[in-house]
Amino acid sequence: MFLVFLTYTAYGQPSGGKNKLPIIDMHVHAFPADWFGPPPVDICHGDAEFPAGDPRGDPRSLHTCSEPFVSPLSDSLLMQQTLAMLTKYNIIGVASGPLNIVRTWHDASPDRIIPALLFTIRGAPSVDSLRQLFSNRTVRVFGEVLTQYEGIAPGDPILAPYWALAEEFDIPVGIHIGPAPPGIAYTAMPNFRAALGNPLLLEPVLLQHPKLRVYVMHAGHPMIDAMLALLYAHPQVYVDIGVICYVLPRSEFHNYLRRLVEAGFEKRIMFGSDQMLWPQAIEAAIEAVETANFLSSKQKRDIFYNNAARFLRLSDEEIARHHSQ
Repeated sequence: MFLVFLTYTAYGQPSGGKNKLPIIDMHVHAFPADWFGPPPVDICHGDAEFPAGDPRGDPRSLHTCSEPFVSPLSDSLLMQQTLAMLTKYNIIGVASGPLNIVRTWHDASPDRIIPALLFTIRGAPSVDSLRQLFSNRTVRVFGEVLTQYEGIAPGDPILAPYWALAEEFDIPVGIHIGPAPPGIAYTAMPNFRAALGNPLLLEPVLLQHPKLRVYVMHAGHPMIDAMLALLYAHPQVYVDIGVICYVLPRSEFHNYLRRLVEAGFEKRIMFGSDQMLWPQAIEAAIEAVETANFLSSKQKRDIFYNNAARFLRLSDEEIARHHSQ
């Protein structure tokens, strides 16, 4: 299926011309092209289906769709195409990945990339080295924290020093709480547990670190009731809509987004694409928000930019610069 271009409203994102209204993408990845294996790698979007796997054969559900996105063949092409997409839509991206690649992307486009730290316990930097990265602003966002893939709950004591450090430096934290590729616990990530996708598992961390700035990546999909309970109880928590905005069937994403908005949390939803290896995913993510006809123009603008600007505590000067690019 060819991705149809829309002419977006003044509150969303214009389709052409200079000085487009800015977007903050809270969930971009600066990955090498072979992050998920030899390129090209496909991913489904929009009209996806999740058929049954066979436990006597391949237990994975093979995510199917009519026309998947196909990844670029090299690191340089992936960076160039992603940065071109950010420029096209006047997007400022919070980008995480291997730190050397994040630095390369930031050096190539410092006005488009906010450097973030992809974090797992395996291979994690020491608290002292992370302190240095925070203090010199080499890293401005702590996340994506991917410990769900390692079978580690947010409140596990092994993470406590990192939460304390992020709270001390007032560094925003983005944590993966939500879906993974179907069947991944049987293949690449044997410790992944869907049960750790319950947003309420974050509650002990919030209570122990009340000044911590946290956003739940993937908005805790599909555990909407737990997500709403966490948002009600902890007004400092935000969410992003990364990956669910383009990998899920569009109706499912819209239903989930509608629940968040109708529950009163429109000011705490932030745009995120979860662009990994597929720059086209950014366009698909924008389209997914724009086609949500239950959102007002003002609500779309808040999701695309205003909520993230508040969460990140951007200065008036930074906001003005984004609007003049």
